Amino acid sequence: MNKMTAQALCDTIAKAKTLFMATVDGDQPKNRPISGHFIDGERVIFGIGGFKEVYRQLAANPKLEFVGLYDGVKWLRLTGRAVFDDGAEREAHQEKMLETLPFLRKIYNPETGNKLMTFHLEDATAEVVNFMPPGEKYAI
Repeated sequence: MNKMTAQALCDTIAKAKTLFMATVDGDQPKNRPISGHFIDGERVIFGIGGFKEVYRQLAANPKLEFVGLYDGVKWLRLTGRAVFDDGAEREAHQEKMLETLPFLRKIYNPETGNKLMTFHLEDATAEVVNFMPPGEKYAI
């Protein structure tokens, strides 16, 4: 299996504009749009609200899948296990996410008390799929 770099992954995500992230809540799949991400070295960092159900779902079961459609006929399927940042790394990634998407500062700030949780994927694979197979599968 070929390897996809963090930059190539971010470029593909940019083509899709918005990814939809699927988690599980008990035995029920849950899906939602997510757009916050950036590159830190060879990892893509994502952010979600610590006060949201999605955070509780990932804390209980860190397996997730993203999907995004681009070029009208291709989609990216990104699967892995969410590993949340902590300590100084979390603080640095939170600040970078807020710089990347400044409108988030209205949601995540001392006045609201809302915490932005950042994570990267481990045991991840990316699949670029056309409506007609075969697709291409990459290790991340």
